[in-house]
Amino acid sequence: MDGKTKTVLQTAGVVVLMGGLAWASVPFYDWFCRVTGFGGVPQVNDTAANEVLEKTIKVRFDGSIHAGMPWEFKPVVREMELKIGETGLAFYEAYNPTDRVVAGSAAYNVTPYEAGGFFTKIQCFCFEEQVLQPGERVQMPVTFYVDPAIVEDRDAKYVHTITLSYTFYEIDLPEQAAGLATEAVKQVN
Repeated sequence: MDGKTKTVLQTAGVVVLMGGLAWASVPFYDWFCRVTGFGGVPQVNDTAANEVLEKTIKVRFDGSIHAGMPWEFKPVVREMELKIGETGLAFYEAYNPTDRVVAGSAAYNVTPYEAGGFFTKIQCFCFEEQVLQPGERVQMPVTFYVDPAIVEDRDAKYVHTITLSYTFYEIDLPEQAAGLATEAVKQVN
């Protein structure tokens, strides 16, 4: 094998390796953030905290839509104060002002980032795709708590206010909803 062929093969190998790493980086980073709470990603649990402290914390709620998403989306209440470990329930409102069925998925995070690993969701509309009919307005719940371990963390123990943010993105309609939307259009015509 001559030098040019060897160099071309090595370069091709590097390109393939870098492409593979780039492809794997997004799911790996997402998994890492969900497991550790890094980058403000909340934890998920199916039960409430086993301890409620007397110390309180303020939770703020923020909602936005990605460019091109036709919905209106906002928190029903902008903030609440609750005891650390106490289960909270908040609602977000979504409205589809269009004349077509629109599906959406919510991305979320928590700031400050130090609090992400201690903010725990029990149930959330963001765990599933949402489909709104034309003109439909819904209130979607999120049940959560702030883990009492936050008061012992070196950095997070100084957090007094946490912001839970959601951004809705338009997605392709799930097959079942797309079929229903097509059927509804046929009935109108």
